[in-house]
Amino acid sequence: MHVHAAPAGPGASRTQSVLRVSLVVTLAYVVVTFVAGLRAHSLALLSEAGHNVSDFLALALSFVAVYFQTRPADSARTFGYQRAGVLAAFVNASTLVVIAIWIGIEAVHRLAVPVVVQPRLMMIVAAAGVVMNGVIALLLWGVAHDVNMRSAFIHMAGDTLSTLAVIAGGLGILFTGRNWIDPVLSLIIAALILWSSAGIVRETLNILLEGTPRGISLGIIHEQMESVEGVINVHDLHVWALGSQSSALACHVTIADIPPSESAVILDRLNHVLHEHFRICHTTIQFEHEGCVELSGCVVPIAEMAGEADFGHHHHAH
Repeated sequence: MHVHAAPAGPGASRTQSVLRVSLVVTLAYVVVTFVAGLRAHSLALLSEAGHNVSDFLALALSFVAVYFQTRPADSARTFGYQRAGVLAAFVNASTLVVIAIWIGIEAVHRLAVPVVVQPRLMMIVAAAGVVMNGVIALLLWGVAHDVNMRSAFIHMAGDTLSTLAVIAGGLGILFTGRNWIDPVLSLIIAALILWSSAGIVRETLNILLEGTPRGISLGIIHEQMESVEGVINVHDLHVWALGSQSSALACHVTIADIPPSESAVILDRLNHVLHEHFRICHTTIQFEHEGCVELSGCVVPIAEMAGEADFGHHHHAH
């Protein structure tokens, strides 16, 4: 048995350290923002607190996912836990969508029933948030190599921009006295959250549903493989993502009826093309020298089907 693991290294330890510090600082800021939002009657600050709660959960999920990703593969998980980070990113982004909708509904209600806010307290807390979120976002940027950490980075970068918007809104309310600026800012924050999370949801769903990885064209792979010397035909081609940074391929390749030692050369050429052009390292390539047809995903050699037909047998695809 041969299993494929994602070995742990110094990069994983650094990522866990960054996440650990980010968790502590974010939790402290959530408490401060929530209390200040209640005292200032500011929906923008309360929405920031809610957003930062989601960030705390997102960072916690990412931390757990990084831990699982460093675990070795075994007989039960032959590809290891590469999709743990993908699943965490999907949950994070989905949570953000729900929060964005809630903020939008509350903001519309505030526009209908205005509430007097305290702009100075808004700006003080938001200024602290800009510093905190900005520092965490920079730390995460340095380790954002996969979709899991990228989703965590987007959370914190979005927070940095939204807290800047809260400061601008506080200034607007301070100088104009127009309290409707607060819910309008909340709508802008909600739109920003929704936009930043939509791309992560799409990407992670594609990976979890084993779709063709982003940036890879099945047609181009097919052409490149059939251009390899010795290859007659490529069919039953499947490419899917194991995680956000690794992909796998399985296919049938028709070649001439040659000795295994000669077919090994063709296999090396195919794997070289797949690795160099598409960064696909895990491949399962089945060689054949006879044509075959596909029945509901089960590929059966034509010669075998003909033989079964002669004896009146029926083939059941599974």
